[in-house]
Formats: sequence, C-alpha cells, structure tokens
Amino acid sequence: MININRNTMTDSWVRSWTKSFTWRVLGIVILILLSYFITGSWVEASLITFVFHGIRLVLYVLHERAWELTAWGRVQTQAQDPSMFWFYFWLVILILAFAGIVAIGCL
Repeated sequence: MININRNTMTDSWVRSWTKSFTWRVLGIVILILLSYFITGSWVEASLITFVFHGIRLVLYVLHERAWELTAWGRVQTQAQDPSMFWFYFWLVILILAFAGIVAIGCL
C-alpha cells in the first residue's frame, strides 16, 4: 500500500481553477436569484452576478496559490518549505485587488 503524505502534495493550477470554478457556480446561482428578487430584472441581476463572480474567481485562485506557497499550519516533512516571498507577494496583490474593487464600488 502506498502511504501518501498530503502535506507534501500541492494542488496543480488545473485543480485550483476547477475548485474555484465549482465554488463560483454555487455562488452564482445564489447571487443571481437574490439579485433578481431585489431588482426584479434578470438583466441587472445577471450583470451584478457575473461581474462580482468574475472578480472573485480570479481572487480565489490567487488566494489558493498564495496559501500553497507557505508552510504555516502544516506539519514539517522532508519537503523543502516554499519561499515566504511569494506568499507575501500574492497577499499584497490580493489586498491591492480588494482595495481596487472597493474604490471602484465607491465611485
């Protein structure tokens, strides 16, 4: 039997995008129905939903990849720890993206 230590495995980009996509589909269904009941318009509900989830899809993938680059909260194994530089780099990108979304929303 093969013993796989999950702490030494990382997600591929395809897995990260797939996880993000399936999570967003659930969110899209919920938000489009909620937006429709508030606005009464399928066009407005669709616009709100797809802009919101398009942004969140990209931010989620970047968030997942940033967490893959840090060993914080994982049990130490023989695998080398990823560089903290990339974790903080993507964290700053996410914060700036969030600030940009908030700024655009306030316009």
